[in-house]
Amino acid sequence: MTNLNETSVLVTGGNKGLGLETARRLGELGWTVFLGSRDEDRGRAAADKLAADGVQVVLVPLDVTSDASVATAVQLVRAHTDRLDVLVNNAGAPGHVVPPADATVEDVHPVFDTNVYGPIRVTHAFLPLLEAAEHPRVVMVSSGGGSFSVVTDPEQPVSKMHELAYSTSKAALNMITIRYAQALPGIKFNAATPGEVANRKFAATDMNNHTGALTVTEGTDSIVRLATLGPDGPSGTFTDRLGPVGW
Repeated sequence: MTNLNETSVLVTGGNKGLGLETARRLGELGWTVFLGSRDEDRGRAAADKLAADGVQVVLVPLDVTSDASVATAVQLVRAHTDRLDVLVNNAGAPGHVVPPADATVEDVHPVFDTNVYGPIRVTHAFLPLLEAAEHPRVVMVSSGGGSFSVVTDPEQPVSKMHELAYSTSKAALNMITIRYAQALPGIKFNAATPGEVANRKFAATDMNNHTGALTVTEGTDSIVRLATLGPDGPSGTFTDRLGPVGW
C-alpha cells in the first residue's frame, strides 16, 4: 500500500510528451505516480526511466476508450492505495485536420472517444478513490483550440485551422470541467492548456510534430500548478502558464 503521507497522482497518457513530463515533475516532489499508458511496452519504458531517476512510479496499463481497461486500472490502483489525491486526464487524440464540409461522424467520433468520453469514463471510475482523499484535484488537459474566445480571434493561428474534431472535443471537455466543478465542490476540477494564449504559443509535442515554440516542460507549467493547488485554490477554471484563459 502507498504510504498515507504521500501524495498520489494518476496521469493518463503518461508514457510520453506532456503526460510523461507531468509525471516526472510531480514525482520529483515525492509523489507516488500511477503512470497510465495505453501501450504497455512504451509505458514500461517510461516508468523504468522515471524509476531510474528516483520517482516512485507504478505502471497502469490504461486505454481510456475501454470500460474494461479503466475498470482493471482502478483495481490496480486500489491494490496500492485506498485513495487518489490527484487525477490528470491528459490522454488525448488530435484526429485529422478534415475540413468541416468534408468531415463525417467517422472522422469525429474517435477523437471524442478519447478526448471527451475518456475523461468522463476515467473520472467516473476513480471518483470513489478521489473522494477518499483529503484534498482531491482533477486536472483536465484541454487546449486553447477549445476556447471560443481564442478560435474567434482572427489573430490566433487556430482560427484558421478549419477542422471539427479536435477543437470541438476540447470545447466539450471545458464544459465538462465546469459541470463537474459545480456538482462536486469537494473536488477541485480545473482545465489547463499547455501554451501561452496571449502570445499565441503552444508546446512542442508529438501531437504537433514538435512545431511548438514552448518546451514540453513549459507546456506542463499550467498542469503542475493546478495539480498542486492548495485547499483554498480555485475550481472550475481554465488557465495557461500565464494565467486565466477566456472560455
